[in-house]
Amino acid sequence: MTTTNFEEYDDPILYDKENDAYLLEIPLLLKWAAEKQGPIIDLACGTGRVTIPLAKNGLEMIGVDLHRGMLNEARNKSELLGLPIEWIEQDCTKLSLVTKSNLIYSVGNSFQHFLTNKAQDELLTSVNNHLELGGVFIFDTRFPSVEELLQPANEEYWKSYTDLEPQQTVDVFTISNYDSLDQVQHYTTIRKYKNENGQIINEKRTNIRLRYVFPKEMERLLHAHGFEILHLYKDWEETPITNDSYEMVYVCKKMREHSA
Repeated sequence: MTTTNFEEYDDPILYDKENDAYLLEIPLLLKWAAEKQGPIIDLACGTGRVTIPLAKNGLEMIGVDLHRGMLNEARNKSELLGLPIEWIEQDCTKLSLVTKSNLIYSVGNSFQHFLTNKAQDELLTSVNNHLELGGVFIFDTRFPSVEELLQPANEEYWKSYTDLEPQQTVDVFTISNYDSLDQVQHYTTIRKYKNENGQIINEKRTNIRLRYVFPKEMERLLHAHGFEILHLYKDWEETPITNDSYEMVYVCKKMREHSA
């Protein structure tokens, strides 16, 4: 992830309002954590959406993120809860931690923020370098389905939610353009804030770029960086991958050392 692709994360409070309730990853991560000893590393941890619940389950957690604002919010939340999580501000492609782990994960489709082959290579090299031999790396990324890639380039309704502070409805729209050569989707997210009368009183736009990787491409990429794919699911409930999937969840094992 680069600092030029941060707009969607520059408001950590808004991020939590829209994402805190999503905790589908927890059961699978707890399952694998039960088999591993030592600290667990959450890469691109953001505001600690998953890090904090795992720490509540008694796990030793390290959260790493490049975005200082998101990390500060994570630190504030964990301190209020009295959770001894270690928060580290580092670029995940250039990790330099003093510890190795038997379990590293990255959720929220964070893998898509590494937009180039070089960035993906550096990320996976960093992960390999900080995993013990036989350690497990778990991550998710959106499935490059036809429906996902060929979304209309006009403004399209996505979802609505209620912002409790202040009390108002938020309608969310997206505009999407896919660059086939770079395999990068350019998203604009438009949030329209409405008062109790249904009138739009504010609008906020953010932009983000997301890289898509096809399954066979990912298979070759992971193998080249010393990983064996143990499982590939279409969701966090461990459903086998299918052609109509929207997500890919990878469980990988470090089989050998790898250096850049």
